Amino acid sequence: MEKKSIREIASVVFRALTLAMGVAVVALSCIGELETKSAITMLGIGLACAGIVMLEKK
Repeated sequence: MEKKSIREIASVVFRALTLAMGVAVVALSCIGELETKSAITMLGIGLACAGIVMLEKK
């Protein structure tokens, strides 16, 4: 098994979290189980994770 650096693992986690938050907001909105305040918080977390991934140097 290949060893990965903490930076690589964090990058994958942040990318997955960005996608998961977006999908969760859409899914919960479709079934009517999401309040606006919660949606904004979830999308904010996803956006922050996307920003972190974009700021890291390759």
